[in-house]
Amino acid sequence: MNAMTWYDHETKSIWSQPWGRALDGELKGVELFLLPSQISTWESWKEAHPYTLAMISDVSRVGVRQRFDPDFVIGLLLANKAKAFYYRDVASEVILNDMLGDIPIFVWAADDLYYAYVRQIDEQTLTFKIENGILTDAETGSTWDLDLGLATEGPLKGASMQPVPSSSAYDWAWLDFYPESEIYKP
Repeated sequence: MNAMTWYDHETKSIWSQPWGRALDGELKGVELFLLPSQISTWESWKEAHPYTLAMISDVSRVGVRQRFDPDFVIGLLLANKAKAFYYRDVASEVILNDMLGDIPIFVWAADDLYYAYVRQIDEQTLTFKIENGILTDAETGSTWDLDLGLATEGPLKGASMQPVPSSSAYDWAWLDFYPESEIYKP
């Protein structure tokens, strides 16, 4: 497998970056809780999250990529299921209402950013669409803040969706660690 590992000096454990699992050492087999993450350009991130602060010691030594690579996949993991979506496919659809195993999800991508959420509130599965830049669900007509996964108006006001743990990778790297992963086909 071709990916970075971390070395934990305290427990002498070696960790897999994509899996978040100790491969060797005192904590062998322990898995970390996977948080949603993504690769984005600084400009896109800053536009979506204007109050973000970043510490950079020397910009000349930091590799800055000007554009998000459309050959990346958005890799999702939930309930022991893995599924990957090519960024370019999601961006061309703008929003995808889909399933990850038996869990209803939606994935959105544009402007070098992406989001993935579980599209179920309590027992109700929602179908999302974006019109004129406004995210709404077809079932209640509630409007949603895409960045937060939070209903801002309508019958579901105040409800929040669960983000789906995700990461960005090349397809070959994703499949190296998740060979059973389904690949979304438009």
